[in-house]
Formats: sequence, structure tokens, C-alpha cells
Amino acid sequence: MVNSARLVTVPLASSPAVVARTWRNPSTSAVLRVKWALILLGMLPLLRLVVGFFTNQLGANPIELITRSTGTWTLVGLAATLSITPLRRLLNWPWLVRLRRTAGLLAFFYVCMHFMTYIWFDRFFDVQDIIKDVIKRPFITVGFAAFLLFIPLAVTSNNAIIKKLGAKLWQRIHYLVYVIAILGVVHYWWLVKKDLTQPIIYACVFAVLFALRIMWKLKSTK
Repeated sequence: MVNSARLVTVPLASSPAVVARTWRNPSTSAVLRVKWALILLGMLPLLRLVVGFFTNQLGANPIELITRSTGTWTLVGLAATLSITPLRRLLNWPWLVRLRRTAGLLAFFYVCMHFMTYIWFDRFFDVQDIIKDVIKRPFITVGFAAFLLFIPLAVTSNNAIIKKLGAKLWQRIHYLVYVIAILGVVHYWWLVKKDLTQPIIYACVFAVLFALRIMWKLKSTK
């Protein structure tokens, strides 16, 4: 006597359709893991600076390196934040919007580090000296303005504030991110003066991100 066995068909988890569906609608826990991965990734530049500081590996001018590094990662955080919406639309991954606040707060963290490095290690909290810099040095004027504009974005980046302000007012406040991105590039551009490679790269990245938004806005109004 031959025992008959039922054949059970199991869908392959690695098939393209299943993978695409998983990435399009991941579970809440999966999104949370991605968010924590983003935070850990965002802390790596800080870890590098801390280790370099305590092991004397920040070069002959550690203050300048820390200032440049924190400024660079502020721009990277801004670019990542502004990339969320285009990636969400192009990839059809709605859940990416849940990473935007994290990316924005990482950018704010690094701009605070950038600002503190300047007023603490570079100017030793000399208020008069700082005011003179802000008035007389255009790149610091622009950078200081960008930092001030960043503050209301960070303060309003929680659900309680969003409910109090209302979605429309909150969105208007967060349009400041475009101004901040422009001011950040100008700040960097005027700082380096000679080798403009990096500022030009960031300017091009932001120009593409702005252009995509304008294009989609124009299409939606037709």
C-alpha cells in the first residue's frame, strides 16, 4: 500500500512580486527597525569625531575638522530629508514619509553641533566677538540665519505641536527647509571660496530635489 502525500505549494518569499509588496507595505516593526538603523547610521560621524578627538587623530587643526564635518553632515541630513518625498513617489513606498522626521532631526542635531563648535571652541562664548562675526563676515551671517530658521522646524517636529498648529500652518512653517537648504549651500560656498566642488555638488542635489517638487506641483494644478 502506497501512502499518498499532499503537495503544499509555498510561495517563494524571495520572488520579485513578494519582495516588492513587502517593501511597499512593511510592518510597523520593520519601519521601526529601519528608523533605528537610520539613527545609528546618523551617529557614526559623531562617533568618528569622538574617537578621533580622544586618540588625537583629528589632524593639526581639530576645531576646523569638527566644524567642517558637522557642517557637512548637516547638509547631508537636509538632502536626506528632502529626498524622502521624491523617493516615496518614485518607488511607491508610502512608509518612507515616516523616516522624514528622523532625518530632519539628525540634520538639526548636526547643525547644533556645528553652531556649538563655533561659539564654544572657536569663539569661547565671547558674545561681542560672535556679534562682530555675524555682522562683518557674510558666510557667518548666512549660516547664523539658517541655524535660527532651523529651530522652529525642530520645535514643531512632534505630533502634539502638529495637532495644535493644524496641518496647513505646520506645513507652511516647514517650507522653511527650502530656505535653509539654500542658505546652507551659500554658507558653504562663501566659506571655501577656492575649491567649490563640494558646494556645487550640494547645490546640484538640492536643485534636482527642488525641480522634482516644482514639476509635480505644476502637474497637479493642471
